[in-house]
Amino acid sequence: MNLNRIDLNLFAVFDAIYTAGSLTKAADVLCITQPAVSNSLARLREMLNDPLFVRTGHSMTPTPVAQNIIGPARDALSLLRKSVQESHTFEPSTAVKTFHFATRDLLEASVMPRLLANLQARAPKITVTNYEIARNTVVSAMASGSLDFYADASTFTDPHLCKQKIAEDRFVVMARKNHPDLRQGIDLDTFLRLGHINVSHRKSGAGPIDIALDKIGKRRKIVMRGQHFLTVPSTIVKTDLIACIPYHLAKHYDLSIYEMPFSVPCVEYFLYWHVSADHDLAHIWMREQIFEVAKSFNPH
Repeated sequence: MNLNRIDLNLFAVFDAIYTAGSLTKAADVLCITQPAVSNSLARLREMLNDPLFVRTGHSMTPTPVAQNIIGPARDALSLLRKSVQESHTFEPSTAVKTFHFATRDLLEASVMPRLLANLQARAPKITVTNYEIARNTVVSAMASGSLDFYADASTFTDPHLCKQKIAEDRFVVMARKNHPDLRQGIDLDTFLRLGHINVSHRKSGAGPIDIALDKIGKRRKIVMRGQHFLTVPSTIVKTDLIACIPYHLAKHYDLSIYEMPFSVPCVEYFLYWHVSADHDLAHIWMREQIFEVAKSFNPH
C-alpha cells in the first residue's frame, strides 16, 4: 500500500459507517451526501484491497479486515482531533513542551535565569534549550521548527521574521578593584591609555564603542579581542586591562564599575520569531514571559 495515497478523511467515513451500520446513517452523521459516502468507501476499498463492509439486510457488516483496523483507525482519528483542539488552547500549568532559543551569552546570563524561575512557578513541564547559531541560518532554522526564538543586540530585517525590541542597557567600564590607574576614577585620557578587552562575535570590524570613539576622532588600545562577555571578568581580575560591557552583566561581579567617559548609545536587544508562529498560543504565552522578565533591564 502506498502511504502517500492515504486520505484521513476516508477513515473518518469508515468510522462513521462502522458505527452507524449503514451508508445513509453515516451520511447524516457526517453531514454529507450518501453518494459521497459511497465514493469514499469505494476509494478505501481499492486502497486496502478489501470490501470492508458487506450488506446484510438493511445494515453493513464489517469484514475481518475492517474489524482489525477499526481500533487503530479510531485511535489515529482521536489523536488528530486532540492535536487540532490543543492547537487552539494552551494551558501553561500542564503543557509539556520544549522551546528552542538561540541567544548570546549576555542574554543567557541575564534573561534565562529570570525566565526559568517564572517557568518553574507557572509551567513546570516546559523546558528550554539555548545554543549558538550563525545569523544567516536563523530563518531556515525557524522555518524548519528547530528554533523558536533568536535574541541578540544586533538588528536585521527579514520578511519571514517578526521582531520586537525587548530591552536596552548601557555600557560601563569594568576594571579590577584597586586598579592603580583608576584611584581617581576614569577620564577619557586614561580610558584611551589603558589596554582594553574588546568583545565581538565578528573576527574584525568596529563595534559600538569604537564607532562612538571614531566620531570624536579617538581610538582605544585593544589588547585582546574575545567572543564572549562572560569570559571578561576572569581576565579583568588578573590584569590591568579594562573592558566596556553592559551594566546588567557588570553589576553581578565584585569588580569596579565606572561610567563611560564619553557618550555611547545604549545597546538594544531584539527578539525574533518566525511569522508562522506569530499567532500560536503557546508561542504568544512564551513571548509574554520573555517580555515580562526583560522589563528588569533599565539602562539607568
